[in-house]
Amino acid sequence: MAVLNQGGTAPEAVIAAGAVLTVVMPHFCGLGGDAVWLVVDHQGRQRSFMAIGQGIDRPMPQGPFPLRGPGSVLTTAAVVDGWDHAFNYAKTHLGGQAHWEDLLAPAISLAGQGIEVSKSQAFWGDFRAAEAGAWPGFAAIFMDQGQPLQAGSLLRQPALETSLRQIAEKGAAEFYRGALAQRIVEGLRAEGVVIGPEDLARTTTQEAAPLALTYRDMTLLAPPVPTQGVTTLQIMGLLSHFDLASLQPGSADHIHLCVEATKRAFLTRHQISDTTDAREMTSEWLSHDRLAQLAQNIAVQEALPWPHVWQHGDTVFIGAVDEQGNAASVLQSTYFDWGSGVIAGDTGIIWQNRGAAFSSDPAHPNAFAPGKLPFYTLNPGIALAGGKPKFVYGTQGADGQPQTLSMLLTRLIDFSQPPEHALAAPRFLLGRTFSDSRDSLKLEADVAPEVIAELKARGHEISLIAAHSPIAGQAGIATLGRAGCRAWHDPRE
Repeated sequence: MAVLNQGGTAPEAVIAAGAVLTVVMPHFCGLGGDAVWLVVDHQGRQRSFMAIGQGIDRPMPQGPFPLRGPGSVLTTAAVVDGWDHAFNYAKTHLGGQAHWEDLLAPAISLAGQGIEVSKSQAFWGDFRAAEAGAWPGFAAIFMDQGQPLQAGSLLRQPALETSLRQIAEKGAAEFYRGALAQRIVEGLRAEGVVIGPEDLARTTTQEAAPLALTYRDMTLLAPPVPTQGVTTLQIMGLLSHFDLASLQPGSADHIHLCVEATKRAFLTRHQISDTTDAREMTSEWLSHDRLAQLAQNIAVQEALPWPHVWQHGDTVFIGAVDEQGNAASVLQSTYFDWGSGVIAGDTGIIWQNRGAAFSSDPAHPNAFAPGKLPFYTLNPGIALAGGKPKFVYGTQGADGQPQTLSMLLTRLIDFSQPPEHALAAPRFLLGRTFSDSRDSLKLEADVAPEVIAELKARGHEISLIAAHSPIAGQAGIATLGRAGCRAWHDPRE
């Protein structure tokens, strides 16, 4: 808000917020992670910035990929390069006037002075306590006498402060080709990570056109493959063949249709990859004829089984719109909570384990390869009206992201609910979670009892989770309208 109040652009505001989040939400994002951006300006120009670290130059690991520790580090990290890319884009195309070092200054201050540990960090610290003590360099920063830091306690990160200051003073290239890059590589190598300076030096943000889908009187934008943005658009494309506005929001019919559309969209999700084939198939997946055929196969009174393997992932969503009508929608992540758990030497940087999203099967389209991008759950969105940004949206939640967005978007668009109501309303989550291995339909407990009974009658295996459960996603919405720029955050924490 400080950046916007000083006349800054939406991308510049997101850079400042994103940098702060690497300090205050270290369990969900960091300098050792990635980001996916959508940017639309007031003239209607649309771009996606894929700040995704590529596979490092090493042979295919043998056997199943480890989910934590040095062996799980299979990619570089592109979030810093993404900030730089967005910064230069704002300056070149949006008249951005902010200074790079000013945007990073709040994060530097917070890392040095310290922050109060959030409830979210404390939860995930406790949840991983049994294993986190063995993660390289982790305990010295995020634990006290062998125990995770508790909510409200002080967390100082002087090493991260130094790294952020170097990036602020010397530019983003310092992270990839400077003295900081050398310290990162040396720190990771000391823990057994197979990475070289050339891996960081090759890291770059890829700019592409977003995917687009017409939904009612709006256009929904999503990032291209290898993200699951196409999955979110498939769900909404399927729902466009039903008259949702004639239903009651939160009814069994509403939830059932969103659930069944999700199931059909997920049938092709395993083919998403950083390949030419996947990029070419995207148009077919979003074609009107294909979506119409899939919609016809949805049984209004009967549930389809849910056989899909659950993908883990945690992240943060940041959205901003500015007074000029420019919009930015961004997700930052280190993949799992706490990423790989590996701290890169004396830099204070947690490295991501996004390489775990690769397949260990050499014949799979998402197989690991040097220079390749892994499958990505991150898919921020922007809704356009008349070709101009109307609102930005996104959510935390890995596999749950398209599911949460289906409920959010139908409530906003089909039922014309205010953002605060759409965000607070009950949601569903299909399949397994970190705490429940059943392939059931998870419903928040504030869903009406008669709705639960009706969904069971249609064949859904129901498991209840707490009302306003954080595993149902933590979403955000920012709008631009007659009242100016406004924003709402999920009540879940």
